[in-house]
Amino acid sequence: MRFSAFFVAAIAAAPSALSAQGIPFSQHGEVSQRVAFTDISLSYNRPTARGRVIYGDSGIVKWNGIWHPGADSASRITFSRPVTFEGKALPAGTYSLWTIPRSSGTWTVIVNSKGHVFHTPYPGASSDVLRVEVQPERGPHMESLAWYFPAVARDSTVLRFHWGETIVPLRIRVSTEP
Repeated sequence: MRFSAFFVAAIAAAPSALSAQGIPFSQHGEVSQRVAFTDISLSYNRPTARGRVIYGDSGIVKWNGIWHPGADSASRITFSRPVTFEGKALPAGTYSLWTIPRSSGTWTVIVNSKGHVFHTPYPGASSDVLRVEVQPERGPHMESLAWYFPAVARDSTVLRFHWGETIVPLRIRVSTEP
């Protein structure tokens, strides 16, 4: 009889024990898109502005420093087949994404061969697969960071990173040959 009372008490306490761990501030997100015969998937965590300054010397993301666009683990992108990423050849594989944000002009987007890393420290230039310069755009305020595919064509797509009023478009081209 004692055992069953203990068991009932343990079951009743389980939800409060789980909630004591708390819900993370940055929720997990995933997005994927098939373009022709190529599958593209991105896994990331979504920081939220919550009234904070996002970019700048006094912001969450410092100008001219290396930052991964996300929270916790580095944002991870996978291509099932080789692609052209902002005009540069990129083999099939899983990579982490990093940026060097700038207050004016282009941002540097870094594709790094270390696909499964925490958000700090940056794995280093020796494991970079490519770096591209991208002109950011301004758009409506996005409270939580988001990655999405706003345009998909037969052999290409645009992948956007959007947080606050900053949008970084990444143009990806794929082969239409099976």
